Amino acid sequence: MTAFITRCLRNVSLFVWLLTCAVLPAWGDGISAIRSDAELVDGQLSVSTRFNVKLPTTLYQTLTQGIPLSFRLEFELTRPRTTAYYLSVKEWFDPHASMVFKLSYQPLTNRYRVTIGSLSTYYQSLDKALASLGAIQGWRVLDSGALSGVSADKVAGRVRLELDIAELPKPFQLNALGSPDWGFASNWTTLDVKGGG
Repeated sequence: MTAFITRCLRNVSLFVWLLTCAVLPAWGDGISAIRSDAELVDGQLSVSTRFNVKLPTTLYQTLTQGIPLSFRLEFELTRPRTTAYYLSVKEWFDPHASMVFKLSYQPLTNRYRVTIGSLSTYYQSLDKALASLGAIQGWRVLDSGALSGVSADKVAGRVRLELDIAELPKPFQLNALGSPDWGFASNWTTLDVKGGG
């Protein structure tokens, strides 16, 4: 009986340990996709995304020292293969579409600013600013008519959000080489593609 109880306790301990290993990264620093879907309208993909972003301490300290952090939202078409291959060659193997979100801290006003192109939005808290990184609705990622005649079930793509180290000042770029805090990106996430009207 004692051997049976000991064996059960070991199994429970192993289960709790495995569960802890699986859950802790979700609470830690990183980027994960909350929403990633697309709609096929008139031969063009309209992408909508949202990410959960938790900055590591190193990046938070860099931000509060006045160094802006640039995040690149990338889209890649994976199917239909002929179209995906053509677009990869056309773009010299870059993502098929990308958008840059620049996060900065304003110490005088104690506010955070997120800039997309020439459009800036200010936030009172870091959490709200981080929630806006990679959040986009109806982003047209391909040329008009690029997927004409293709049904939504034949189209696939993926997205990811990552820190763009190339946009950092040179000294920070050197520090970033080989550091896990600076290799800050989400996994590629498959889009849920639906047909539009």
